[in-house]
Amino acid sequence: MTPVDDPPPATASPAAGTLPRLLRPAAAVLSGLLLYASFPPRTLWWLVLPGFALLGWVLHGRRLRAAFGLGLLSGLGFMLPLLHWTGEDVGPVPWLALAAAEALFIAVGCLGIAAVSRLAFWPVWAAAVWTLDEAVRARIPFGGFPWGKIAFGQSESAFLPLAALGGTPLLSFAVVLCGFGLYEAVRRSVAYRRTGKVPRAAVVGAAVSVLVPVAGALAALPLVDDSAENGTATVAAIQGNVPRLGLDFNSQRRAVLDNHARRTTQLAEDVKAGKEKQPDFVLWPENSSDLDPYLNADARQVIDDAVKAIGAPTVVGSVVEKGSDSLRNTLIEWDPDRGPVDTYDKRHIQPFGEYMPMRTVARFFSEDVDRVQREFVPGTEVGVFDLGGTKVGLVTCYEAAFDDAVRDTVKHGGQMIAVPSNNATFGRSEMTYQQLAMSQVRAVEHGRAVVVPVTSGVSAVIRPDGTIVEKSGMFTPDALVDEVPLRSSLTPATRMGPLPEGVIALLALAGLGWVSVSAFRARRSGGHRTVGRVRPST
Repeated sequence: MTPVDDPPPATASPAAGTLPRLLRPAAAVLSGLLLYASFPPRTLWWLVLPGFALLGWVLHGRRLRAAFGLGLLSGLGFMLPLLHWTGEDVGPVPWLALAAAEALFIAVGCLGIAAVSRLAFWPVWAAAVWTLDEAVRARIPFGGFPWGKIAFGQSESAFLPLAALGGTPLLSFAVVLCGFGLYEAVRRSVAYRRTGKVPRAAVVGAAVSVLVPVAGALAALPLVDDSAENGTATVAAIQGNVPRLGLDFNSQRRAVLDNHARRTTQLAEDVKAGKEKQPDFVLWPENSSDLDPYLNADARQVIDDAVKAIGAPTVVGSVVEKGSDSLRNTLIEWDPDRGPVDTYDKRHIQPFGEYMPMRTVARFFSEDVDRVQREFVPGTEVGVFDLGGTKVGLVTCYEAAFDDAVRDTVKHGGQMIAVPSNNATFGRSEMTYQQLAMSQVRAVEHGRAVVVPVTSGVSAVIRPDGTIVEKSGMFTPDALVDEVPLRSSLTPATRMGPLPEGVIALLALAGLGWVSVSAFRARRSGGHRTVGRVRPST
């Protein structure tokens, strides 16, 4: 592995030095917008490829300071529209602050991409750096924020089978590699037309960067299997709806509870009338009862009556008090005969939503921080309920974005996955579709059916191949009843866990380390090449 220079151009083009100064900044913003446009609810997943090809042109051969600025512009073009839903009811300041913070991570990653662009087969190193950047964003600060991981925009993609092979890190890596590879192929073609000479290794590298991700996705297709290895289960997902949108949706907590109890009772009547199949178990969404049924006898009675009416174990999303000053976001297994028999406490709780780090600083951005008066505490145990003989892995809303949270439930025996969620806070924004796409990717990643009951939409039933077979509308009461396959085999992605991400991270660090060592040696030997300056690209 050695740093390489491009073949010298036959004749310097006079126009090369007169390109408008705003061309690359504008292209950087456009690359970010293309990444955003590749995400749901749009089905334009393929836009991610020209997005990264354009980003490759923007960054290749740039000085580090320029790469950081261009990367920041691209990150803002990506994150500002993608995360617009975070300001749905709290105003623009928190949204802008979060988008800027995420864009800064991307800018640092782009600095690394520019640095490794001097290496042979640079798209490989660059894709690894991007994936490493995603891994860091998913962990820090405050437990990380994985939203915007490229893999989550690929729920309808031809590359999706790679999720079963190496999880979301491999899927992101392959897509980014293909995008950078497209740019490299074009760059080498232009160089050949100018000089008639292109190193054979460069041609091979460009071809490999494009063809290997595509071939890998085709080779991974047999790993995508939705057969019923352990039979099937009939599941009902209840969407009760909320009385109002926004942060105040739960000010009528009893109304939300009544909505879900009422829709469950209606389903029971439909079952008796032969209009629907009797479910083996029922799933209510997160926050379907923000009245603690352990302390509120009235809420307990409402839930118990509804569960007895449907005659099946039911998972109820509730807020449970823990001491006098803290709460837990809890899923309760409710048996029609025995009442509450098991619980799962959400482990990845949402900063600035369920708890408030740096409250004084956060208040500077929005006074809405004081709505969080009693903070939630995270659980510690993996959630798997035995519901009528079916082992159901539990992932509560925000947790679907975290690789370990979903993987743990499958490794602990989950034959299918439930993702009870509450999106009422974010109105009719794209958030619910972005989160639903995560569940589609998780279905393929772990070879499990995924059922997503949501308070207000969009609820869905997803097959292990990522196909949505049942889906509700937004802000309408509904009950989705479907027979889902149960599975116990583990995909390579599940078996390997964080290993693929670790290998890609080491690859990125190796590339960055090699560039740094080469630059250090060049400086010591009196050479002119530095880590921050390489020959500009075509």
